[in-house]
Amino acid sequence: MGHRFERTDEVELSATPEQVWDAIATGPGIDSWFMGRNEVDPGEGGAVRTFFGDYLPESPVTAWEPGKRLVHGGAAAPDGRFIAYEFLIEARDTGSTVLRMVTSGFLPGDDWEDEFEAMTKGGELFFATLSTYLRHFAGRFATPITLFGPPVADWESAWANVRAALGLGGTVTAGDTARFTVDGTPIEGVVYCANSQTIGIRTGDALYRFLQGFHGSLVVGHHLFSAADTAAAEQAWRAWLARLS
Repeated sequence: MGHRFERTDEVELSATPEQVWDAIATGPGIDSWFMGRNEVDPGEGGAVRTFFGDYLPESPVTAWEPGKRLVHGGAAAPDGRFIAYEFLIEARDTGSTVLRMVTSGFLPGDDWEDEFEAMTKGGELFFATLSTYLRHFAGRFATPITLFGPPVADWESAWANVRAALGLGGTVTAGDTARFTVDGTPIEGVVYCANSQTIGIRTGDALYRFLQGFHGSLVVGHHLFSAADTAAAEQAWRAWLARLS
């Protein structure tokens, strides 16, 4: 049977239209708020490519209006599955910029509910991360760190362990203070997004994200804005994930 969906998110920002465009239409910009590493072949007929573990989607660009509008995705698989993203940028006379993101697509089959819920929760985190990036780190680019923990059999217990390791209580809301330690270094930040499957935390030089992966593993997808040794950071976070199991 399947399920067709469409979601619109909107935010008003102090970032310039040029900064917003760089965040959504360049590889380093997308690296700073989305997942994995990304490449962009600019212009209509180009593509946005994401390198995320073994998942390597390519999203064709169907509209390219620098500083105003970007559309990519929409190519349907043989079973009809597709996802498309439209970004609309509007400069305001007050000096602010409004960004709208429309996510639409189709999930095939009769068992689409769990995937749709995970996509919805993840989409909420991604847009909150994009907004937080443009509010606090506009014009800067991050080193992305994406890692998968071991398979999870009991998400309720695993998610409770994640909250405890982050110094958070049983109910997490935006604005809560998180305190945790990675490789012996104490870190303190503020929660900018939280729902039943994701947590996002902002510090002065990073965005840390924790997701219940749809395929059964805890995923961390971080963005480090200070000079970072990628190999050392990945090793430290692998050890952090291992301690949760």
